[in-house]
Amino acid sequence: MTHCQCIFATDSCYPKYTDKEEVVLWMNTVGPYHNRQETYKYFSLPFCVGTKKTISHYHETLGEALQGVELEFSGLDIKFKDEVMQTTYCEIELDKAKRDAFVYAIKNHYWYQMYIDDLPIWGIVGEADENGEDHYLWTYKKLEIGFNGNRIVDVNLTSEGKVKLVPNTRIAMSYSVKWKKSDVKFEDRFDKYLDPSFFQHRIHWFSIFNSFMMVIFLVGLVSMILMRTLRKDYARYSKEEEMDDMDRDLGDEYGWKQVHGDVFRPSSHPMIFSSLIGSGCQIFSVSFIVIVVAMIEDLYTERGSMLSTAIFVYAATSPVNGYFGGSLYAKQGGRRWIKQMFIGAFLIPAMVCGTAFFINFIAMYYHASRAIPFGTMVAVCCICLFVILPLNLVGTILGRNLSGQPNFPCRVNAVPRPIPEKKCWKWKCIVCLFCRYFIFTSFWAYKIYYVYGFMMLVLVILCIVTVCVTIVCTYFLLNAEDYRWQWTSFLSAASTAVYVYMYSFYYYFFKTKMYGLFQTSFYFGYMAVFSTSLGIMCGAVGYVGTSAFVRKIYTNVKID
Repeated sequence: MTHCQCIFATDSCYPKYTDKEEVVLWMNTVGPYHNRQETYKYFSLPFCVGTKKTISHYHETLGEALQGVELEFSGLDIKFKDEVMQTTYCEIELDKAKRDAFVYAIKNHYWYQMYIDDLPIWGIVGEADENGEDHYLWTYKKLEIGFNGNRIVDVNLTSEGKVKLVPNTRIAMSYSVKWKKSDVKFEDRFDKYLDPSFFQHRIHWFSIFNSFMMVIFLVGLVSMILMRTLRKDYARYSKEEEMDDMDRDLGDEYGWKQVHGDVFRPSSHPMIFSSLIGSGCQIFSVSFIVIVVAMIEDLYTERGSMLSTAIFVYAATSPVNGYFGGSLYAKQGGRRWIKQMFIGAFLIPAMVCGTAFFINFIAMYYHASRAIPFGTMVAVCCICLFVILPLNLVGTILGRNLSGQPNFPCRVNAVPRPIPEKKCWKWKCIVCLFCRYFIFTSFWAYKIYYVYGFMMLVLVILCIVTVCVTIVCTYFLLNAEDYRWQWTSFLSAASTAVYVYMYSFYYYFFKTKMYGLFQTSFYFGYMAVFSTSLGIMCGAVGYVGTSAFVRKIYTNVKID
């Protein structure tokens, strides 16, 4: 019997057993319960191995390797439907060093993880007495495996045989296996690991309804304000067109029409700006596609499948990055398009890989299973060089040739218009505060479970709120005769990342019991990556929506 590795978890990926066929118990990791990301190899503790002859090493997928999944054979003899009474499979020669290792693990509430047919099993290493002076090791693994036909559908572990840790003694490790027929369908076997009461909580439905009402209210408010205000603006500007030149010069000229000759002026630092927009569009595409795939396929049933899928989709969507970044850079008159392509292609991978490699050094120092193997790092670098970069080049060429020509509805003046100093800073403060508040509220309105439909709902609401708020803020900014709306629209929407990262500090100190250099660097390092990626995505979404709005309003006004 062989176990195949699949990108998506389908029934064909899992074995069908015959009676007396070998069932492998894989030992995965062990680590402190309150530091869920700080994990070590199971046999890093002085556990002993069963007597059964070892089998070939398990070859993990890319996602498993990045997540620190490294399965080792337990050595226990388990056969399909073959019950095993309590049997000693090995003995531990408990010298002082081994006892100290177990005592340390028990004091830090170490727990371990195992797998049978990809079903996870958890157990506690041991426990201490009330005084904390004596420490006990659980020595008896009592396995109960449920089967439906020729498939394994349920696994339960009961730890028994509490033995006091005394130096220079022998501790016998034993196990037993009991098989029972189960009515659980094979496709439903992971339901026990989920939250079955999710739909029973009224608070979730109330939060969804509340968020929908907020979005409807915000969209209605934006539409009403802009429709009425723009209608008045168009009427005023039409009236000004009927005046003669003398009356027009004596009139009180103000508003967004006055900056029509500068509103489509290239942004400052166009190379970086174009690369950020292209990367943000790619992150949005990856988020949307991965959530859709997760809604169709149960990715949580396959170890590392979510991360593997995200890496595959990110590489495949590289033309999106090149297309949007390259076309925007060409419209803004950029000529160093090769350099822009390299920046856009490696902006996100460099940030993620740099953070991962930094944390990897700490993981290697701690000998943690989270340490990324050298071969995996080489594989990731090869993906960046031989997949992401060529596809980004294709997208850049297409973007420059298909939509890289400036087609602005207004001619750009040769000399930039002076910006009123007093109005500019006020509107920028309002932009940032207004946008941050509404976007942050919408983002943290949900608690994401395994229900990926709700995650899609969060993404949709986040994008709607981002676009609506940045449009309103951009209108205020242009009305203040400040035509530098590109970076303002991007940064105001991207500032959501600041709030998300600030919340991570609160969550770390008040909602978790994490400690130590490894866990702290792991948590805040990857939260920084997540927050930055979220900010780039929100900034790109805000800019794209605002760009369409700006183009629309200046197309519908008569300009000499």
